[in-house]
Amino acid sequence: MTVLLPGVALTDHVFTVPLDHADPGGETIEVFAREAVDPVRRGEDLPWLLFLQGGPGGKSPRPAAADGWLGHALKTHRVLLLDQRGTGRSTPVTAKTARGTDAELAARLGHFRADSIVADAELIRRELSGDRPWETLGQSYGGFITLTYLSRAPEGLAACYVTGGLAGLDATADDVYSRTYPRVRDKANRYFARYPQDSERLDAIAAHLRLHEVLLPDGDVLTVRRLQTLGMCLGMSDGAEYLHWVLEEAWTGDRLSDLFLYEVMMATGFVGNPLYAVLHESIYAQGGATGWAAHRLLPEEFREDAGPTLPTGEMIYPWMFDEIAALRPFKGAAEILATASDWPALYDPARLAANRVPVAAAVYYDDMYVDEGLSMRTARAVGNVRTWVTNEWQHDGVRVSGGAVLARLMDISNGVHGS
Repeated sequence: MTVLLPGVALTDHVFTVPLDHADPGGETIEVFAREAVDPVRRGEDLPWLLFLQGGPGGKSPRPAAADGWLGHALKTHRVLLLDQRGTGRSTPVTAKTARGTDAELAARLGHFRADSIVADAELIRRELSGDRPWETLGQSYGGFITLTYLSRAPEGLAACYVTGGLAGLDATADDVYSRTYPRVRDKANRYFARYPQDSERLDAIAAHLRLHEVLLPDGDVLTVRRLQTLGMCLGMSDGAEYLHWVLEEAWTGDRLSDLFLYEVMMATGFVGNPLYAVLHESIYAQGGATGWAAHRLLPEEFREDAGPTLPTGEMIYPWMFDEIAALRPFKGAAEILATASDWPALYDPARLAANRVPVAAAVYYDDMYVDEGLSMRTARAVGNVRTWVTNEWQHDGVRVSGGAVLARLMDISNGVHGS
């Protein structure tokens, strides 16, 4: 069925793929994708652009019109909005679908990393367009997937655009988080400089939580360390404002307001994307165990009993699988994944060095989530990559720039701008 919205025609597709691509005759899952095209050009043989969402664990955008980057892409392309396996409508992984023993669940979740997503994409590409290569737009973790795609199936790619997603090819989880914590501290400093009163507000809420048991609407206990994870938003363009507005309405008299508690539950509950928490550190695992790197490397100033209360970033901690309802069914599996040391390699350095597929990448200089230094090291190690380093946008630049970021990358790929 095709739905017509302002400037875009949307058609749903469902594909059946193996859970384990090494066992094509075994269990299968469904992968959902939504095709988007300019209604006026529906009958034309347009090139495909595959959108790879950030995450891990994030579903693809649900457009309401041909605006932003999508509107720009539809001028020249037919776009495929992919719900990566386990997300959205792609046989979703949720607290209700988690099954089996901890070991069985961990083994199953091992098939939801970038290598499996790339294998899904190749099956889908051949079904939709025969053997014709397509282009990709990888946002954040979607850029990580892009590097895996270039390592495993570059013949399927005509060009790649990456926004805030050039991963360190050999960076361990320890490498990533040792670099991330100082950037989170810098974002917190900027936030408190913009809204000085919010440091006192956070401290007051933390003090209240130490003295009183406060329940979120779903029954979870709100702890200080869960409060701190609201800082995950600070790397986005509107993150400081979002957190400020949440804290501004935190109190009703001497009690935390219902609105505040609901906002905290929704922002920190992982109801729609438990894969983000379960697989987060494993996206950096290649051979060795991650061992809860973010937890081990937590600086003293970020601890829940430190003062002043500091927001944390996108880090995932073992306590989350005890305190957050949507993550509790994954606790045992998460422990197994954190100690696993047999992860297959996600990147092929030799093949990437010889890459000839054009890659245009936006590297955000002030990116809180993806380190600029590691990104530029990767850009130098991968053939045919041209970068645009900018502090004009935050990590969500492709979403909020009205198409400007994607337009710039397409121009770079076409030789209009230098790198």
